[in-house]
Amino acid sequence: MGLAHIPVTFSNYEEQLRVNGVVLSAAERRRKILDGISVKIRPDAALLETLVYLTEQPTAITGSFDPEFLKLPEEVLVTVMRHHQKYFSVEDAAGKLAPQFVAVMNTAGDPQGFVRQGNERVLKARFNDARFFWDFDQKKTLQARVEDLAHVTFQARLGSYLDKTHRNVALTRELGGDEHAQRAALLAKADLTAELVKEFTELQGQIGGLYARHQGEPEAVAQAIYDQYRPASMEDAIPSTRGGQIFAVADKLDTLRGCFKIGLIPSGSKDPLALRRAAQGVIRIVIEGKQVPATVSSLAAGDAQLEAFLLDRARYYFRDILGFAYDEVNAVLASGHDDLVDALARLEALRAVRPTPNFEPLAASFKRIQNILKQAQFTPSGSLDQQLLEPGEEIDLFHAYAGVNRQIQNQPYRAALETIASLRPPVDRFFDKVLVNAKDERVRRNRLTLLHTLLAEFSTIADFSEIVTTSQENKA
Repeated sequence: MGLAHIPVTFSNYEEQLRVNGVVLSAAERRRKILDGISVKIRPDAALLETLVYLTEQPTAITGSFDPEFLKLPEEVLVTVMRHHQKYFSVEDAAGKLAPQFVAVMNTAGDPQGFVRQGNERVLKARFNDARFFWDFDQKKTLQARVEDLAHVTFQARLGSYLDKTHRNVALTRELGGDEHAQRAALLAKADLTAELVKEFTELQGQIGGLYARHQGEPEAVAQAIYDQYRPASMEDAIPSTRGGQIFAVADKLDTLRGCFKIGLIPSGSKDPLALRRAAQGVIRIVIEGKQVPATVSSLAAGDAQLEAFLLDRARYYFRDILGFAYDEVNAVLASGHDDLVDALARLEALRAVRPTPNFEPLAASFKRIQNILKQAQFTPSGSLDQQLLEPGEEIDLFHAYAGVNRQIQNQPYRAALETIASLRPPVDRFFDKVLVNAKDERVRRNRLTLLHTLLAEFSTIADFSEIVTTSQENKA
């Protein structure tokens, strides 16, 4: 049977497509799907987008399934409907999963209900398979499955998942995980041998958590297993418990350390083991959870390349996700990047103080100080000699420095930065009136020592010389 030819012109193209069963506008197809849904679906923007571009003349239909299937975990039912059938899940008035679904067919209507009935039969078969796998898997506990992981390869040069499990337990303990976190580390990968995970691979980890709960493991253990792969993306939440956060970091960190050790380091767009995502997960859990007492250097365990990799992910997180300016990130990390929770606190203070009148001019002065010290090839040795300070602007700057230094000792970061910014007037007067490069070698060196002391003492929160000032931007 040959293809039908439809004569069209530019002016009647859209209408001719409509007459022949194709809605050209994606926005109209989206409206058509949403307008045809008469029940309360669980919002799923990604699925909606997929269906908009899978169909030419979409029509939403509502089907139902046996409420007995609701005895299965929601995660399983929703996965079957969403990933396998591209159905929307339906909620009842209380927000719980209802025994209904919404499918989107690519035709104008289903007056006899044949399409709906066909979808219901397919879904019933899928749910029966899931129920069979769930019941079958319960014949063997997660604990009994652990040794089976010896036959599941993690990575050819890094051993089996049993090897990884032992490393995960040790690393979880090292990071301060309690007995529940260590128990989760022991059982977490066991669901890889379960039939339900083989059928629904996207649910690995979650299935393990559900099995742990069903088999009577403590809730803290079950939840840590359930959350082990979180965050799966920047939009996903981090694990919800302290033990879960520690184990998730340990699991990701073991993968990172092992891969870097054998040279499997992401390059360009190549990252087959998703190491960037693993590192980003570590960074987010450490910063957002505040439950993993680990520094960047301790996480990297002496691997300079891994430390740089983690720091690069931290820069991305601060800059592209949290929205800090690139020079603010550079300034804070230049003053210390090991404690990421502390770095975030310093970043927040810096962003809050930056718009104040004295801040950027003082940052420009600090950059000037740094350049002077660099040009003089100054190497600090010995302490400042107050007897060599000349009356006027020079000794005024010293007294201002000493007063500010005392004041900031017990101040939070924001207040400390505001206090440091108050140094702007005496610093400006010093540069206006005092010749740093004095003829007397002792005076010259003493003035360089004063400037070095000023720079060193007040760059512990942020390296002000990294701040790009308005004057620099104008020059650029």
